Amino acid sequence: MKSRLRPKLSYSNVIASIALFVALGGAAVAAGLPKHSVGPNQLKRGAVTAAAIRKAAITSGKLAPKSVVAGKLGPNAVGPGNIGNGAISSAKIAAGAVIASSIKNGVITTSKLANANVTTAKLADGSVTSAKLGPEVAPLLGTLRSGQTLRGTFDIGGESKFVRASESFQFPLTNPPAAPEANILKAAETTAACPGLKGGSGQTPEAAAGQLCVYVKTEVGAPKLIFDANSVNRLGFGLSATFPAATVTNQVQGFWAVTAP
Repeated sequence: MKSRLRPKLSYSNVIASIALFVALGGAAVAAGLPKHSVGPNQLKRGAVTAAAIRKAAITSGKLAPKSVVAGKLGPNAVGPGNIGNGAISSAKIAAGAVIASSIKNGVITTSKLANANVTTAKLADGSVTSAKLGPEVAPLLGTLRSGQTLRGTFDIGGESKFVRASESFQFPLTNPPAAPEANILKAAETTAACPGLKGGSGQTPEAAAGQLCVYVKTEVGAPKLIFDANSVNRLGFGLSATFPAATVTNQVQGFWAVTAP
C-alpha cells in the first residue's frame, strides 16, 4: 500500500527540477546584489583603477594619517597657499638651504639678529668697510681713511692787532704725509671744494676729498684771516688774524672740515 504512494524519480522529473533551480537563481542575480554585500575580500587585486574613481571622491577625510608621503607629490604640488602659518620651522630647513639669493633685500634687519649671532669669526677679512659704517660712527683707526671727514671749530681774538691759533686733527690724514688743499670762505659761501655749512642748524661743515675748508661765521673788528705759512699738513693747520686796531672785542670764529683724499 505504501509503495503505491512513493513517487518514482524519472529522467523528466530530474530535468524539470534542475531547470526550476536555474530559473530561480538567475532571477536573484538579475535582481542585483544586496546592499553592502561586496567588501574588500570580494575585490580582486587591481580591480579599483584610477578611471573607476569618481572625481573628488577621495577627500581629506578618506586619507589615513601620514598616507601622503613625499614620493606621492607631483612637481609644484605644494604652493605657498598650501603651507600653514608657522609650518616651516628652523628644524624643517636643511643646512645650507637658505642662501643669499633666497633672501629679499632689507629682510634681515638689526632686530632679526640675535645677541652674539654676528661674531668675529662670521666676518670675512676686510668685509666691514667705511662705507658700511653709519655717519654716527667715528673713525676707529690710526689714520683718517679715504673719504672720511673730520670737523671742528676755531675761535681766535684778543686785544692785540695780530693773533694766532692752531688746530690739530683728531686723526691724521693718510701716511705718507698728504697735506690737504686749504680754503677760507665766508659762512654763506660754497664752492666745489667746499660745499658749505649743511645740516645740524648749519653747523656741519663739508669738504670735498683732499680739501681743508675753513668757514668764517663771526667777525668782530674787520679781521684778515690767513693760514700760517707751511702750517697746513696731515696733522692739522695754523691760522693768523690781523685786525686794524687792538681792542678787546677783536674776534674771528667759525667751523672747519677736512676730508681725506
